[in-house]
Amino acid sequence: MSDSDGKKTLGLRGGSRPGNVKQSFSHGRTKNVVVETKRKRVVVPKPGAGKGGSGASPATDGSRRPAGITDAEMARRLKALQAAKAREVEEAAQREAEEKARAEERERRRAEQEAKEREQREAEEKARRKAEEEERKRLEVEEAAKRAAAAPAAEPEKAKSAGPAAGRSAAKPAAQAPRKADREREERGRGGKGRDQGRRSGKLTLGQATGEGGRQRSMAAMKRKQERARQKAMGTVEREKVIRDVQLPETIVVSELANRMAERVGDVVKSLMNMGMMVTQNQSIDADTAELIIEEFGHKVVRVSDSDVEDVIKEVEDKEEDLQPRPPVITIMGHVDHGKTSLLDAIRDARVVAGEAGGITQHIGAYQVTTDSGTVLSFLDTPGHAAFTSMRSRGAQVTDIVVLVVAADDSVMPQTIEAINHAKAAGVPMIVAINKIDKPAADPNKVRAELLQHEVIVEAMSGDVQDVEVSAVTGQGLDELLEAIALQAEILELKANPNRAAQGAVIEAQLDVGRGPVATVLVQNGTLHQGDIFVVGEQYGKVRALINDKGERVKEAGPSVPVEVLGLNGTPEAGDVLNVTETEAQAREIAEYREQAAKDKRAAAGAATTLEQLMAKAKEDENVSELPILVKADVQGSAEAIVQAMEKIGNDEVRVRVLHSGVGAITETDIGLAEASGAPVMGFNVRANTSARNTANQKGVEIRYYSVIYDLVDDVKAAASGLLSAEIKENFIGYATIKDVFKVSNVGKVAGCLVTEGVARRSAGVRLLRDNVVIHEGTLKTLKRFKDEVAEVQSGQECGMAFENYEDIRAGDVIEIFERQEVERKLD
Repeated sequence: MSDSDGKKTLGLRGGSRPGNVKQSFSHGRTKNVVVETKRKRVVVPKPGAGKGGSGASPATDGSRRPAGITDAEMARRLKALQAAKAREVEEAAQREAEEKARAEERERRRAEQEAKEREQREAEEKARRKAEEEERKRLEVEEAAKRAAAAPAAEPEKAKSAGPAAGRSAAKPAAQAPRKADREREERGRGGKGRDQGRRSGKLTLGQATGEGGRQRSMAAMKRKQERARQKAMGTVEREKVIRDVQLPETIVVSELANRMAERVGDVVKSLMNMGMMVTQNQSIDADTAELIIEEFGHKVVRVSDSDVEDVIKEVEDKEEDLQPRPPVITIMGHVDHGKTSLLDAIRDARVVAGEAGGITQHIGAYQVTTDSGTVLSFLDTPGHAAFTSMRSRGAQVTDIVVLVVAADDSVMPQTIEAINHAKAAGVPMIVAINKIDKPAADPNKVRAELLQHEVIVEAMSGDVQDVEVSAVTGQGLDELLEAIALQAEILELKANPNRAAQGAVIEAQLDVGRGPVATVLVQNGTLHQGDIFVVGEQYGKVRALINDKGERVKEAGPSVPVEVLGLNGTPEAGDVLNVTETEAQAREIAEYREQAAKDKRAAAGAATTLEQLMAKAKEDENVSELPILVKADVQGSAEAIVQAMEKIGNDEVRVRVLHSGVGAITETDIGLAEASGAPVMGFNVRANTSARNTANQKGVEIRYYSVIYDLVDDVKAAASGLLSAEIKENFIGYATIKDVFKVSNVGKVAGCLVTEGVARRSAGVRLLRDNVVIHEGTLKTLKRFKDEVAEVQSGQECGMAFENYEDIRAGDVIEIFERQEVERKLD
């Protein structure tokens, strides 16, 4: 058979050059192939073809434009043509990029496959060599044993009498035995079952062809082998096993357990499988199982807990000689609008109250004041609104002295009583400041008398609580108040050690757009320096900057000094404790442990323990309407107060559910969550960014901004009240007695009635009473006066009534007429 078989060769029409190419194949086969090359077509432009560039374009050339096409239409077509060309270029570039990515993926897969095949070949080669080595050793041992057994049996006399011929015949089998063993070993290396097994399979490499391929044993491996052989020959005893103290947490990964015991991972996994646990080296086991494994390997167990990471920040008792006097921390507490911030402004000669929305304090503030005598005082200003209970509690926990501000014209109020309870719970002394003494309606004695009901006995009534009459407007009594505070601080003998790692409490925390997470910290012990590494709650960081209450940057902050700390990795919770650590690794480890512990606690609290509890909760939620909302506030304390206020709104039918609360501006993520849940977004002293506003407008999400907490709580309460079902009230408007019953065609039974009380209306509901028992409730089909259909019949008049879908009526029955009225309900 020829290469072409008489068929016409493939060719290209016009402008082609034929050529012959000879192809070579395996086993000496060749083939001639005719290849034709097509000439490239060259287009020569006609003279004058490019001269039209300076003239009119085709879009404006009226002589070459099709008939009936305007300039605008021609321009639109050209624009569409240009867009199509641009789209084609873009699609071509995209296809080229996709082809390139696919080619890279194919190359990567091919490389991975080749690497896997190479590793498999190396493993097979290593296993083969190991088997050959073991077989050779076994044959050498057997040969040595045979020679040792044959030596005593050979008699010297037989050796002498055998002569040279016998010696040659005995040496012949001995010489043949090693050659036979070599042949067997060689056949086993080739496959062991005939010559066909020894054929090379796969690709023939240069190393296989020269016999130098494959991995060779390293010099270190050869030295180790020689050392083992030498020790075995000398009869050296293996070294004694090292007993280790293995630290065992609550859970541990198998590979980590083997690493701590300095044992092979495979041995540990084998021991676990013998115990019936099919695990891998990357799985975790509990502490009890790990303890059994450790004891099985002969090591000692040292139980540790995950909470041991916090041992680095344990409390250390300071020596008496290290303690130095520190300024007192005074918290201003009391009812809303009793003049707390105004009094503090008068003391520090500032105007903080002028910047507060609605004239009320909604944040907790920290300030330092130096009196005329040189005494330094640290003040904390707490809000008085009912929603800020946790803020007041926080202020009482970190304070030394509580100044209870009570308005002389308003006396003791609910938040005043709450502040007294917080001070008593914290166990701190109290000073009563009776404010607004300059007002005409001021009655300080009434304040003192009402304080007696809450076990606060002032000095004027032979008690031990100092009371001072002050006025934030006129400045009356301010000096006496500062003297009382200084006297109380002197009695307390407040001291701290400034020369140690700092410890403090977070008064407030917020997310600043330009500065990141910012925490207002009151240093309680030690000195906080710029550059210190610290952990606070579930967050950690490095002090990047310290800013005092006047907005000035400082290098350090000692005991009782309030500062703003910059450099956190996240916003901490208000009330968290700040501790300085030695290294960043310690701070990160403690923060991660606390975060995991808080997550586990939330998961345990949110999960139902049994199926019955889960079903009971679902049954309860069937009849409860929920109002979902999202809350974003400027500081952590405000967000906490708003969430607590929302939880108190509702009853058995309606409740408010806070889907998410956070600190900082309203973001696009918040809008997405609100849109998915059908919830409004409540912003307290924050605003939405541009992308969030645009997304909210597109998706129809409502964003409400508030600067006073009263307005936010009232609006949510009104919205929740709208979910309450209306209350139905019945108003009885009349009674009628049935005198006789008539049968009327096309109508049925009609009762002839006398209205005895009130009025009978056609639109009202009716009940049929027989012996004062309700036997039917419904509506009237007809109400007639003589032959006319009427809307109502007054008392003392006769009428005809017919019930809708009911005809069991008798003379003597009483008809009760009533109207239903829907009354809107509101939450208290």
